[in-house]
Amino acid sequence: MSRSKSLQYYIIARILLAPLMLWTIVTIVFLLLRATPGDPVDAILGGRAPESAKQALREQMGLNLPLSVQYFSYLGQLLRLDLGSSITSRGLSVGDVISQYFPATVELSLFAMVVAIALGVSIGLLSASKPNTIWDVGGRLFGIITYALPLFWMGMVMQIIFSVQLGWFPLGTRFPVGMATPTKITGLYVLDSLLSFNLPQLITSLHYIALPSITLGILISGIFERIVRVNLKKTLQSDYVEAARARGIPERQILFAHAFKNALIPVITVMGLTFAALLGGAVLTEVTFSWPGLGNRLYEAISQRDYPTVQGIMVFFGIIVVIASIAIDIINAYIDPRIRY
Repeated sequence: MSRSKSLQYYIIARILLAPLMLWTIVTIVFLLLRATPGDPVDAILGGRAPESAKQALREQMGLNLPLSVQYFSYLGQLLRLDLGSSITSRGLSVGDVISQYFPATVELSLFAMVVAIALGVSIGLLSASKPNTIWDVGGRLFGIITYALPLFWMGMVMQIIFSVQLGWFPLGTRFPVGMATPTKITGLYVLDSLLSFNLPQLITSLHYIALPSITLGILISGIFERIVRVNLKKTLQSDYVEAARARGIPERQILFAHAFKNALIPVITVMGLTFAALLGGAVLTEVTFSWPGLGNRLYEAISQRDYPTVQGIMVFFGIIVVIASIAIDIINAYIDPRIRY
């Protein structure tokens, strides 16, 4: 079978399996929410609310029905592309909640990925090109430490140092209260400020997103550093690199023109999945920095036991991860002709 045919069959198989993956995610989230101790009605209305109000809310949420009826009713709702209505955001559907909060998560994820890629790839490249030196040891330590540090702890430390003590960055949120936000075009404040040619809003947007994106980017960069270092070291020991050295090709040219390009293939996979995970909600970062993204909204919905919002956001996250994983496999197959499916 030719490579193109093999890739086509693989893509078709992945697309056909996507609904099964999403169904699994939906089922797990549905069951875990209802297995969690506590009454969602009490979480929303409070323990002192009248019993009539509680009963009315239970009927509105369908909690008075058997679990199997609730489950199949929700599946039918999803098949109609209806994510339901948010209980805690009155008057808004779950789709409206996602469209309102998701742009902030996208913006934070993009800036964090820029920081992570620049830092992780640079340190990994330096570490691999100078094996068994202080640069190599430092690169390994950097990868281990950034991978192991708790995100919420790192976020609080960065806030204490750079916001409280030095006063260089705002303590949290996305934009100052009382200042007009950029005219909504894409929902990304930095991009909207650029498109509107509003320099003060652009500077303010960058100022507010700097600390959370740098914090998140530093911790993610450890993943990229480790995979770049390991794969580049392996590539530098390959036969074609040794042959290039024997022909007298400069080491710098070998590193960038030959080894680095081939070492990037597994890195692209990790980058794509990491970015999909970030779009799936950097919950701890958003909560720590009071960033009004979808991850923060998910945390609030879980705390308030807002079943429709939690389920809808998790389905949305699942769709992102499934699409990203399929896209990454296709990109890798086209980059590396050795890949077969």
